[in-house]
Amino acid sequence: VQLQASGGGLVQTGGSLRLSCAASAGTFGKYASGWFRQAPGKEREFVAALSRGGSSTKYADSVNGRFTISRDSAKSTVYLQMNSLKPEDTAVYYCSARPNSITSGTYTTGYSYWGRGTLVTVSS
Repeated sequence: VQLQASGGGLVQTGGSLRLSCAASAGTFGKYASGWFRQAPGKEREFVAALSRGGSSTKYADSVNGRFTISRDSAKSTVYLQMNSLKPEDTAVYYCSARPNSITSGTYTTGYSYWGRGTLVTVSS
């Protein structure tokens, strides 16, 4: 499974960005997808997840209500729409995939496949 994240950049506080994660056709129908981020000097943390069927989503408390994960199956792409961005959202963002469902048990671990990160910088 190959994943390619894009869409990062520099944005002001309160602004928006949309990250994309492209994969080979059919990938996200077989795997749950997730977004993680790693800020400078910090550990990587879970941001959002989308079920294989595309109907269930999970979010970290810190982004709930501001970020939205979604999928375009025809394009085999998962998105992370980020609104009301804050300086603390500054990080390298990674997309990921896991074979297990996110609707039972933990959904913040168990991701087997990772894309290269894309940097998001939110200026104050």
